[in-house]
Amino acid sequence: MMKAATSSRVDIAAANRADIASMSNHADGANNCTSDTNNYTSHTVASNDVHGAAASAGPVQVRTFAAGDAPRWDRFVDACPDATFFHRVGWRDILENVFRHRSHYLVAERDGAVCGVLPLAEIRSRLFGHALVSLPFCVYGGPVASDAPAETALIDAATDLGRALDVQHLELRNRAPKRADWPRQDLYVTFRKTLEPDAEANMLAIPRKQRAMVRKGISRQLRGEIDASVDRFFDLYADNVHRHGTPALPKRYFAALVDTFGDACEILTVTDRAGHPVSGVMSFYFRDEVLPYYAGDTLQSRELAANDFKYWELMRRATSRGVRVFDYGRSKRGTGSFDFKKNWGFSPAPLAYEYQLYARSGIPQHNPLNPRYRAFIALWRMMPRRLANALGPAIVRNLG
Repeated sequence: MMKAATSSRVDIAAANRADIASMSNHADGANNCTSDTNNYTSHTVASNDVHGAAASAGPVQVRTFAAGDAPRWDRFVDACPDATFFHRVGWRDILENVFRHRSHYLVAERDGAVCGVLPLAEIRSRLFGHALVSLPFCVYGGPVASDAPAETALIDAATDLGRALDVQHLELRNRAPKRADWPRQDLYVTFRKTLEPDAEANMLAIPRKQRAMVRKGISRQLRGEIDASVDRFFDLYADNVHRHGTPALPKRYFAALVDTFGDACEILTVTDRAGHPVSGVMSFYFRDEVLPYYAGDTLQSRELAANDFKYWELMRRATSRGVRVFDYGRSKRGTGSFDFKKNWGFSPAPLAYEYQLYARSGIPQHNPLNPRYRAFIALWRMMPRRLANALGPAIVRNLG
């Protein structure tokens, strides 16, 4: 057992509910998720009721993830409104088995029921330092809990764990602020939008110029195909990141995502009139949301408007699956992907990546916009792609 905690602080989870609701189409108000081994319930209560329930219940106990916790963890994540696809427990095995990062998943319980979770992984790198992150290779993370005392207990436990592990910093990739007094990365935003049930209504909701690009792709007789294998997608992805001077993630990582998450991980490949793959995207499905996460294309894709067609085709197919929220994912301010998503009529919402700095003077900037990496990016672009694909995984595993 790591820690027992009670708290009387202001319910920051409820205070931030309106911000989260605007992005995720959940109803306003504080949400209470409770879980035990045999049943799971989720209901909405007023924020003052959350305080009353928490005050009269037992203390929050935070412990490390144990064998047999996976079903209870995922039941909690599936029902907790603030949870994301990246809180699913399957990421734990991927981080450990593919990237060899040690996981530190924390479970908060009250009276034997799960009331919060916090996925964490430890990264050790000679190049990039020693960190505890929630969560590497994921755009969203941080604690999700049924109430403020559970959230506080998880963050406090993570802070103590980071100190015990002697890491240089703790990073929580929150969608909404959790700790106002912690340094915050003001670089990333996310783009989320509610879809209409009707495909034509979604087409008309796209701004005129961008809609014209989608129709251009349709007129070029592009086709979307769902792939069971990662082969075609990986070739498109690896070519794309190489052109941008970024090391590619290993092919086995993408295969592990498909194997781990099954139908919740889907590959859409766009082919030209002759049947040649020109663009592709790997997307994650979670509840009533879809998140296009990894993408790739050929040099010819721009002329064909293949990327524009690709995201429309994903939107159209997702709507037929009952998806209501299209999450265009994270972008850095001032980049081409930021502008591209705005052109679709999506509005940016800031992400609250918060840091506890133990042995750093400032927030680490391990991203391509950092001037320190310009020479490396230029060199990587000139490297033969086969060599880049061979060397890339050893480097990128520590970037997270």
